[in-house]
Amino acid sequence: MNPADPSPVRADAHLVWKGPLPERHPAGLARPRIGIAGISIESSTFSPHVSGDESFTIRTGDELLGYYPFLAEGSPLREAAEWVPLTHGRSLPGGAVDPATYDRIKQDIITGVREEGPFDGFFFDIHGAMSVVGRDDAEGDLAAALRAELGPDTLVSTSMDLHGNVSEALFEAADLLTCYRMAPHEDWLNTKERAVHNLLVRLRGADGADPVARRPHKAWVRVPVLLPGEKTSTRIEPARSLYAALAEVEELPGVLDASIWVGYAWADEPRCHATVVVLGDDTATIRDQAERLGRAFWDARADFAFVGPVDSLDGALDEALAEDAPRPFLISDSGDNPTAGGAGDVSWTLGRLLERADLSRGDRTVIVASVFDPDAVAQAARAGTGARVRLSVGGRVDGRPRGPVEIDGEVFSVTPGDAVAGTQVVVRAGSVYAIVTERRKPFHHLDDFRVLGLDPARADVVIVKIGYLEPELYELAAGWVIALTPGGVDQDLLRLGHSRLLPGVYPFDDTGIGPDLTARVERRGEGEAA
Repeated sequence: MNPADPSPVRADAHLVWKGPLPERHPAGLARPRIGIAGISIESSTFSPHVSGDESFTIRTGDELLGYYPFLAEGSPLREAAEWVPLTHGRSLPGGAVDPATYDRIKQDIITGVREEGPFDGFFFDIHGAMSVVGRDDAEGDLAAALRAELGPDTLVSTSMDLHGNVSEALFEAADLLTCYRMAPHEDWLNTKERAVHNLLVRLRGADGADPVARRPHKAWVRVPVLLPGEKTSTRIEPARSLYAALAEVEELPGVLDASIWVGYAWADEPRCHATVVVLGDDTATIRDQAERLGRAFWDARADFAFVGPVDSLDGALDEALAEDAPRPFLISDSGDNPTAGGAGDVSWTLGRLLERADLSRGDRTVIVASVFDPDAVAQAARAGTGARVRLSVGGRVDGRPRGPVEIDGEVFSVTPGDAVAGTQVVVRAGSVYAIVTERRKPFHHLDDFRVLGLDPARADVVIVKIGYLEPELYELAAGWVIALTPGGVDQDLLRLGHSRLLPGVYPFDDTGIGPDLTARVERRGEGEAA
């Protein structure tokens, strides 16, 4: 158990099991035809990394259908519809997407709809924080193009990360929107299943055969707050209670689903802010609940705090290396977190470690994960395990905090063949065990270290490019500090230089003037509800 949170929420506390599908109403569709497509990436516009074709895993056909375990052959959801998997692109978070890459995947999706349609329903599987170089609101653009090709009658259900953004264009194009209720995102598959379940409930229900009546009303509230995920974790208050309330709202008569999006803090676009969406058929109830949730989020804006203790890197290291520090002690190298959009090759932390005299003797074990540098990996791999090498590492993609760092050490291990990282090497210099990878990779699991010959449980200090700790690391940590390090996902938002957010977004514009939290309520194609 992490000492920063002595009574953490159970891993499944916010999971909402929707239960079996209700019996199909005689007026509903017996076996609706449902397409599947989307693009999923979280993109920092403050990172110089560009996410091109090599960043995306493209799934089509049976491979895409097999990506969703709740649609396994013979499962109730699989049998309830005819599923038509088209194209889905998924990438590790990174920098903004190359326009040519985005246009290519987008066109594949639209072509698939054109060739395989028509559809009664569509599962639109996205993240919500994709940025494309030189453009705004990528998901809104993709959703609008998808809607234009699908036509007005297809019911679209959208599954998203809670760190995504719900722009007006996306809100207008989709019929059902939902997002994760846990950060860390232990409910990511549950959320996708909920989106599919909601879609089938509407298509199989009393109004399922009526393309207009099966659309729910939607209540949308823009909340002018933008905070990093490390300040909005559902492990602690106030996010814990805010997200726990969603299941209660969902149980109210006339409500289908309720969601809160924190928004994505490391993109500089007008759509970046918190959002509340409540879906259902009782317009008064969904309006009231959306406004209540929006007000609760706004009122709590100053109460959000980091999910763990924070310090400078030097302060964190001083605490971690103290003789009486608990072991293992974990440090989050938060500014270059690749799962938030960091480039993954910032060398600043590694350089500071190699400069510390108390880490030169080799009497400690300090694991550093990681820096990606294919040239350095190739050089170390050629030299082989046990060889002495002098490498120039990192700082080639994002060299703003610091350029390449010189490391003079012994090749501790060489491990080829990782599906994400490619070849990985560990170079030992004194007490520092530096992990260098051929490609960008997050280190979230204990086996990520063990396969390299490292045992994080026996280390003195483990430094990981991450913000809040993922579950296995969270359980491992006897002590923990989030180090406020530089990079494309710097936790100090005010020093990043946002200039395109809408006026009044907290904490960038903290005038104290209360915002308009009136809900926009409509059903697609009908405009604002009375």
